[in-house]
Amino acid sequence: MSQRKRKRVSTVAKKHLPPVPCPSESHTAVRSPQILGDHASPHAQNLTSHYFSKAAKEQLRLGQEFFDQPCINLARAFLGKVLVRRRADGTELRGRVVETEAYLGGEDKASHSAGGKRTERNAAMFMKPGTIYVYQIYGVYLCMNVSSQGEGAAILLRSLEPLEDQAVMRQLRSIHRREASRPLKDKELCNGPSKLCQALDIPRDFDRRDLATDPEVWLERDPLQKAAMSREVVAAPRIGIDAHGEWAAKPLRFYLRGHPCVSVVDQEAERQMHLGAEPEDAACN
Repeated sequence: MSQRKRKRVSTVAKKHLPPVPCPSESHTAVRSPQILGDHASPHAQNLTSHYFSKAAKEQLRLGQEFFDQPCINLARAFLGKVLVRRRADGTELRGRVVETEAYLGGEDKASHSAGGKRTERNAAMFMKPGTIYVYQIYGVYLCMNVSSQGEGAAILLRSLEPLEDQAVMRQLRSIHRREASRPLKDKELCNGPSKLCQALDIPRDFDRRDLATDPEVWLERDPLQKAAMSREVVAAPRIGIDAHGEWAAKPLRFYLRGHPCVSVVDQEAERQMHLGAEPEDAACN
Protein backbone atom coordinates (compact mmCIF):
# COMPACT_ATOMS: atom_id res chain seq x y z
CA MET A 1 0.00 0.00 0.00
CA SER A 2 1.10 3.58 -0.51
CA GLN A 3 -0.01 6.71 1.29
CA ARG A 4 -0.69 10.06 -0.29
CA LYS A 5 -1.80 13.40 0.99
CA ARG A 6 -5.32 14.56 0.31
CA LYS A 7 -6.78 18.04 0.18
CA ARG A 8 -9.24 18.38 3.04
CA VAL A 9 -12.62 19.89 2.28
CA SER A 10 -15.87 20.55 4.11
CA THR A 11 -18.51 17.88 4.70
CA VAL A 12 -21.68 18.27 2.66
CA ALA A 13 -25.17 17.72 4.01
CA LYS A 14 -28.65 18.47 2.68
CA LYS A 15 -31.46 20.38 4.31
CA HIS A 16 -33.39 17.18 5.01
CA LEU A 17 -30.77 15.74 7.36
CA PRO A 18 -31.91 15.49 10.99
CA PRO A 19 -29.79 17.43 13.51
CA VAL A 20 -26.53 15.65 14.33
CA PRO A 21 -25.19 15.81 17.87
CA CYS A 22 -21.40 16.14 18.04
CA PRO A 23 -19.72 12.77 18.62
CA SER A 24 -17.23 12.46 21.42
CA GLU A 25 -13.61 13.15 20.44
CA SER A 26 -12.49 9.69 21.54
CA HIS A 27 -14.77 8.13 18.92
CA THR A 28 -14.31 10.37 15.90
CA ALA A 29 -10.71 10.02 14.80
CA VAL A 30 -10.54 8.75 11.21
CA ARG A 31 -7.35 7.62 9.66
CA SER A 32 -6.43 9.17 6.34
CA PRO A 33 -7.24 6.38 3.89
CA GLN A 34 -4.46 4.31 2.41
CA ILE A 35 -4.73 3.68 -1.31
CA LEU A 36 -4.59 0.04 -2.26
CA GLY A 37 -2.22 -0.83 -5.06
CA ASP A 38 -3.70 -3.38 -7.47
CA HIS A 39 -0.29 -4.92 -7.99
CA ALA A 40 1.17 -4.59 -4.50
CA SER A 41 3.35 -7.50 -3.43
CA PRO A 42 1.89 -10.06 -0.99
CA HIS A 43 4.47 -8.90 1.57
CA ALA A 44 3.37 -5.28 1.25
CA GLN A 45 -0.33 -6.19 1.33
CA ASN A 46 0.01 -8.12 4.58
CA LEU A 47 2.29 -5.74 6.49
CA THR A 48 -0.73 -4.65 8.51
CA SER A 49 -0.79 -7.96 10.34
CA HIS A 50 2.31 -6.88 12.27
CA TYR A 51 0.38 -4.01 13.81
CA PHE A 52 -1.98 -6.31 15.70
CA SER A 53 0.09 -7.97 18.42
CA LYS A 54 -1.61 -10.26 20.91
CA ALA A 55 -0.59 -7.99 23.78
CA ALA A 56 -2.40 -5.00 22.27
CA LYS A 57 -5.67 -6.67 21.29
CA GLU A 58 -7.55 -5.98 24.50
CA GLN A 59 -6.55 -2.33 24.35
CA LEU A 60 -7.62 -2.02 20.72
CA ARG A 61 -11.03 -3.65 21.04
CA LEU A 62 -13.94 -1.21 21.28
CA GLY A 63 -16.44 -1.84 24.04
CA GLN A 64 -20.05 -1.02 24.80
CA GLU A 65 -19.44 2.70 25.34
CA PHE A 66 -18.32 3.12 21.71
CA PHE A 67 -21.57 1.75 20.27
CA ASP A 68 -23.77 3.70 22.69
CA GLN A 69 -24.01 6.75 20.40
CA PRO A 70 -26.76 8.34 18.29
CA CYS A 71 -27.15 6.64 14.92
CA ILE A 72 -25.54 9.28 12.69
CA ASN A 73 -22.66 9.78 15.11
CA LEU A 74 -21.99 6.06 15.18
CA ALA A 75 -22.14 5.77 11.38
CA ARG A 76 -19.36 8.36 11.18
CA ALA A 77 -17.41 6.94 14.13
CA PHE A 78 -17.23 3.52 12.42
CA LEU A 79 -15.16 5.01 9.60
CA GLY A 80 -11.50 4.13 10.04
CA LYS A 81 -12.19 1.43 12.62
CA VAL A 82 -11.18 -2.20 11.97
CA LEU A 83 -13.69 -5.07 11.80
CA VAL A 84 -12.16 -8.38 12.90
CA ARG A 85 -13.50 -11.86 12.24
CA ARG A 86 -11.86 -14.81 14.00
CA ARG A 87 -12.67 -18.08 12.22
CA ALA A 88 -12.81 -21.57 13.75
CA ASP A 89 -9.24 -22.34 12.64
CA GLY A 90 -7.92 -19.26 14.47
CA THR A 91 -7.49 -17.17 11.32
CA GLU A 92 -8.25 -13.50 11.92
CA LEU A 93 -9.55 -11.50 8.97
CA ARG A 94 -9.39 -7.72 9.22
CA GLY A 95 -10.86 -4.86 7.20
CA ARG A 96 -11.00 -1.12 7.82
CA VAL A 97 -14.49 0.39 7.58
CA VAL A 98 -14.59 3.00 4.79
CA GLU A 99 -18.35 3.33 4.12
CA THR A 100 -21.52 3.15 6.23
CA GLU A 101 -25.19 4.04 6.10
CA ALA A 102 -27.39 5.24 8.98
CA TYR A 103 -30.96 3.93 9.36
CA LEU A 104 -32.72 5.97 11.99
CA GLY A 105 -35.75 3.79 12.75
CA GLY A 106 -39.13 5.33 13.53
CA GLU A 107 -39.79 8.03 10.93
CA ASP A 108 -37.07 6.74 8.57
CA LYS A 109 -39.20 5.16 5.84
CA ALA A 110 -36.17 3.33 4.38
CA SER A 111 -35.47 1.53 7.66
CA HIS A 112 -36.60 -2.03 8.39
CA SER A 113 -37.94 -0.61 11.65
CA ALA A 114 -39.91 2.25 10.05
CA GLY A 115 -42.89 3.26 12.13
CA GLY A 116 -41.54 1.32 15.10
CA LYS A 117 -42.44 -1.99 13.46
CA ARG A 118 -40.88 -4.97 15.27
CA THR A 119 -40.60 -8.39 13.67
CA GLU A 120 -38.66 -11.59 14.23
CA ARG A 121 -36.37 -10.47 11.42
CA ASN A 122 -35.48 -7.00 12.74
CA ALA A 123 -35.45 -7.71 16.50
CA ALA A 124 -31.73 -6.90 16.74
CA MET A 125 -32.42 -3.28 15.72
CA PHE A 126 -34.31 -2.79 19.01
CA MET A 127 -31.66 -4.41 21.19
CA LYS A 128 -28.82 -2.62 23.02
CA PRO A 129 -26.29 -0.60 20.99
CA GLY A 130 -23.63 -2.83 19.47
CA THR A 131 -26.01 -5.69 18.66
CA ILE A 132 -25.34 -7.26 15.26
CA TYR A 133 -28.24 -7.36 12.79
CA VAL A 134 -27.68 -9.74 9.86
CA TYR A 135 -30.40 -10.05 7.24
CA GLN A 136 -30.75 -11.68 3.85
CA ILE A 137 -31.43 -9.91 0.55
CA TYR A 138 -32.54 -11.43 -2.74
CA GLY A 139 -32.85 -14.73 -0.90
CA VAL A 140 -29.09 -15.29 -1.18
CA TYR A 141 -26.86 -12.47 0.09
CA LEU A 142 -26.30 -11.21 3.63
CA CYS A 143 -25.83 -7.70 5.01
CA MET A 144 -24.33 -6.80 8.40
CA ASN A 145 -25.68 -3.97 10.55
CA VAL A 146 -24.98 -2.79 14.10
CA SER A 147 -27.58 -1.22 16.40
CA SER A 148 -27.05 2.24 17.88
CA GLN A 149 -28.85 4.55 20.27
CA GLY A 150 -32.41 5.23 19.14
CA GLU A 151 -35.45 2.97 18.93
CA GLY A 152 -34.88 0.63 15.97
CA ALA A 153 -31.81 2.51 14.72
CA ALA A 154 -28.83 0.73 13.16
CA ILE A 155 -25.75 1.21 10.98
CA LEU A 156 -25.23 -0.72 7.74
CA LEU A 157 -21.60 -1.61 7.03
CA ARG A 158 -21.22 -0.98 3.29
CA SER A 159 -17.51 -1.32 2.50
CA LEU A 160 -14.19 -2.31 4.03
CA GLU A 161 -10.56 -1.94 3.05
CA PRO A 162 -9.03 -5.43 3.39
CA LEU A 163 -6.06 -5.37 5.76
CA GLU A 164 -5.14 -8.90 6.75
CA ASP A 165 -5.38 -12.35 5.11
CA GLN A 166 -6.59 -11.11 1.74
CA ALA A 167 -5.84 -14.56 0.28
CA VAL A 168 -8.44 -16.13 2.58
CA MET A 169 -10.92 -13.38 1.74
CA ARG A 170 -10.39 -14.00 -1.96
CA GLN A 171 -11.00 -17.72 -1.45
CA LEU A 172 -14.21 -17.02 0.49
CA ARG A 173 -15.44 -14.65 -2.21
CA SER A 174 -14.69 -17.20 -4.94
CA ILE A 175 -17.25 -19.60 -3.46
CA HIS A 176 -19.97 -17.21 -4.61
CA ARG A 177 -18.52 -16.50 -8.07
CA ARG A 178 -18.40 -18.33 -11.37
CA GLU A 179 -15.43 -20.62 -11.80
CA ALA A 180 -14.13 -18.74 -14.85
CA SER A 181 -14.38 -15.29 -13.22
CA ARG A 182 -11.28 -13.11 -13.29
CA PRO A 183 -9.28 -12.82 -10.04
CA LEU A 184 -10.52 -10.08 -7.73
CA LYS A 185 -8.33 -7.08 -6.97
CA ASP A 186 -7.86 -6.32 -3.28
CA LYS A 187 -10.08 -3.24 -3.53
CA GLU A 188 -12.93 -5.42 -4.84
CA LEU A 189 -12.94 -7.93 -2.00
CA CYS A 190 -15.14 -5.98 0.43
CA ASN A 191 -16.53 -3.02 -1.57
CA GLY A 192 -20.20 -3.72 -0.92
CA PRO A 193 -22.38 -4.87 2.01
CA SER A 194 -22.81 -8.45 0.80
CA LYS A 195 -19.23 -8.71 -0.46
CA LEU A 196 -17.82 -7.87 2.96
CA CYS A 197 -20.04 -10.52 4.57
CA GLN A 198 -18.69 -13.09 2.11
CA ALA A 199 -15.06 -11.99 2.46
CA LEU A 200 -15.14 -12.02 6.28
CA ASP A 201 -17.29 -15.15 6.51
CA ILE A 202 -20.15 -13.42 8.37
CA PRO A 203 -22.94 -16.04 8.68
CA ARG A 204 -26.67 -15.52 9.23
CA ASP A 205 -26.45 -16.81 12.80
CA PHE A 206 -24.34 -13.81 13.85
CA ASP A 207 -27.67 -11.99 14.07
CA ARG A 208 -28.32 -10.65 17.61
CA ARG A 209 -24.74 -11.19 18.78
CA ASP A 210 -22.95 -8.46 20.75
CA LEU A 211 -20.10 -6.84 18.81
CA ALA A 212 -18.69 -5.51 22.10
CA THR A 213 -18.14 -8.95 23.66
CA ASP A 214 -18.36 -11.65 20.98
CA PRO A 215 -15.25 -13.90 20.67
CA GLU A 216 -15.64 -14.41 16.90
CA VAL A 217 -16.27 -10.89 15.63
CA TRP A 218 -15.42 -7.47 17.04
CA LEU A 219 -14.36 -3.89 16.25
CA GLU A 220 -10.93 -2.40 16.94
CA ARG A 221 -9.25 0.96 16.87
CA ASP A 222 -6.61 1.17 14.17
CA PRO A 223 -3.26 1.36 16.03
CA LEU A 224 -1.88 3.50 13.20
CA GLN A 225 -4.93 5.76 13.08
CA LYS A 226 -4.23 9.46 12.79
CA ALA A 227 -6.72 12.14 13.77
CA ALA A 228 -8.61 13.47 10.76
CA MET A 229 -11.24 16.18 10.44
CA SER A 230 -14.84 15.35 9.57
CA ARG A 231 -14.43 17.21 6.27
CA GLU A 232 -12.75 14.06 4.90
CA VAL A 233 -16.10 12.31 5.16
CA VAL A 234 -18.59 12.54 2.29
CA ALA A 235 -22.28 12.61 3.26
CA ALA A 236 -24.44 11.33 0.40
CA PRO A 237 -27.83 9.64 -0.20
CA ARG A 238 -28.08 5.95 0.66
CA ILE A 239 -28.01 3.27 -2.03
CA GLY A 240 -30.95 1.22 -3.34
CA ILE A 241 -33.81 2.99 -1.54
CA ASP A 242 -35.26 5.06 -4.38
CA ALA A 243 -38.81 3.94 -3.57
CA HIS A 244 -38.82 5.66 -0.17
CA GLY A 245 -39.66 9.20 -1.21
CA GLU A 246 -37.87 12.08 0.49
CA TRP A 247 -35.89 9.66 2.63
CA ALA A 248 -34.10 8.44 -0.49
CA ALA A 249 -32.49 11.88 -0.85
CA LYS A 250 -31.30 12.33 2.73
CA PRO A 251 -27.47 12.28 3.05
CA LEU A 252 -27.23 9.36 5.47
CA ARG A 253 -24.45 7.45 3.70
CA PHE A 254 -20.93 8.30 4.85
CA TYR A 255 -17.66 7.38 3.19
CA LEU A 256 -14.00 8.35 3.12
CA ARG A 257 -13.47 10.64 0.18
CA GLY A 258 -11.14 9.28 -2.49
CA HIS A 259 -10.83 5.80 -0.98
CA PRO A 260 -10.68 3.08 -3.69
CA CYS A 261 -12.75 0.60 -1.66
CA VAL A 262 -15.88 2.76 -1.50
CA SER A 263 -18.75 0.96 -3.26
CA VAL A 264 -20.34 3.95 -5.01
CA VAL A 265 -18.83 7.43 -5.42
CA ASP A 266 -21.34 10.31 -5.34
CA GLN A 267 -19.87 12.94 -7.65
CA GLU A 268 -22.50 15.56 -6.81
CA ALA A 269 -21.90 15.26 -3.08
CA GLU A 270 -18.15 15.52 -3.65
CA ARG A 271 -18.65 18.52 -5.94
CA GLN A 272 -20.53 20.27 -3.14
CA MET A 273 -17.64 19.44 -0.80
CA HIS A 274 -15.22 20.97 -3.29
CA LEU A 275 -17.34 24.13 -3.36
CA GLY A 276 -17.18 24.29 0.39
CA ALA A 277 -20.89 23.82 1.05
CA GLU A 278 -21.66 23.87 4.78
CA PRO A 279 -24.46 21.90 6.50
CA GLU A 280 -27.35 24.20 7.47
CA ASP A 281 -28.84 22.10 10.22
CA ALA A 282 -26.38 19.26 10.83
CA ALA A 283 -23.22 21.05 11.88
CA CYS A 284 -21.69 20.49 15.30
CA ASN A 285 -21.53 23.75 17.19
